[in-house]
Amino acid sequence: MPLPALRPALRRVLTAASAVTGALALGLTPTPAHATTPLKYAALGDSYSAASGVLPVDPTNLLCLRSTANYPHVVAARTGARLTDVTCGAARSKDFTEAQYPGVAPQADAVAPDTDLVTLTIGGNDNGTFINAVTACGTAGVLSGGAGSPCKDKYGTSFEDAIEANTYPALKTALRAVRAKAPDARVAVLGYPWITPATADPSCFAELPIASGDVPYLRSLQTHLNAVVRRAAEETGTTYVDFARASEGHDACKAVGTRWIEPLLFGSNIVPVHPNALGEQRMAEHVVSALGLG
Repeated sequence: MPLPALRPALRRVLTAASAVTGALALGLTPTPAHATTPLKYAALGDSYSAASGVLPVDPTNLLCLRSTANYPHVVAARTGARLTDVTCGAARSKDFTEAQYPGVAPQADAVAPDTDLVTLTIGGNDNGTFINAVTACGTAGVLSGGAGSPCKDKYGTSFEDAIEANTYPALKTALRAVRAKAPDARVAVLGYPWITPATADPSCFAELPIASGDVPYLRSLQTHLNAVVRRAAEETGTTYVDFARASEGHDACKAVGTRWIEPLLFGSNIVPVHPNALGEQRMAEHVVSALGLG
């Protein structure tokens, strides 16, 4: 190409190069996605959020038996969020506004006006719902040799009646307390993953000694509890994260590597009938997906 014909093209190249150089000097380069401000994340809740029984244990508060491998830590690691974790084993709804133990502040104190995200599980310990029902039905199952529905026959609707009368209003009070602390935060309450299968599995009786007719009874009780948690969430402007479909087939009667919840006997956790490390990981994955955090 003749030299005169190259001059206009050369001028265009030099002009473009000059513009790029100027933009770099002025700091006009695009901001990388990872440079955005991380979410300020507060994790509240009971032992299903604390991952009680999963190692390693958080040494900062041994009373709460909180694991550093719980689902809030997994969520924070995957999203880059700045986590404040006050989850605590055996927490009840009232412990959001009252001290659960001496020296353990009310959980809602961890929520501030600039908090972006709050997650929690709560309600299972109100009225002793989980421990009372599992213990009562396990004892009845052993005495009956696994036959019939001795727990249902004895307790009827008493567990569900207590959920409606006590757990439901306590949940609303707790969720409102959190929302009042950070009205602009996204608050998400998780449903509880399935503990029992839908129907009895005879091969599971040694690990989960619930009579065949009481397995669907306990499943119905958990269904009711999760429904009440959902209702309280809807009435307080809180997001409900449903685990009914996600945790199906991962109950305490499934094999190691498949189950998310450990059985009552011969499990791998020091705290039975609670999520294992796999369960906490899967709970985190479902939370990230459901809330669009990934």
